[in-house]
Amino acid sequence: QVQLVESGGGLVQGGGSLRLSCAASGRTFAFSIYAMGWFRQAPGKEREFVATISGLGRSTHYADSVKGRFTISRDNAKNTVYLQMNGLKPEDTAIYYCAVSRRLGIQDYEYDYWGQGTQVTVSS
Repeated sequence: QVQLVESGGGLVQGGGSLRLSCAASGRTFAFSIYAMGWFRQAPGKEREFVATISGLGRSTHYADSVKGRFTISRDNAKNTVYLQMNGLKPEDTAIYYCAVSRRLGIQDYEYDYWGQGTQVTVSS
């Protein structure tokens, strides 16, 4: 079993920045061999892919809507993945979730474990 706990969400003005963190734990969970992803879900909308990073951090992939503004990274010594969000827009408002996958995927069904989410609200 894997536990994921997100943090770092909050209210920010448009153009501002936030950094989300996701701490992973589990008795036999080998963090560095798994890809990690960030997804988000806005009110009334389906959950959507944001970014993903490979186990050793050598490969990343972003949704077009966040490319150039968001950066995903990880610290395998701390079992933590981050999402640095710059240039935030009101349309970035959503609950952000981190998730674990065996591969670098952009579909939510490719992810096996999910955190509880953290709210990000961007005012105009």
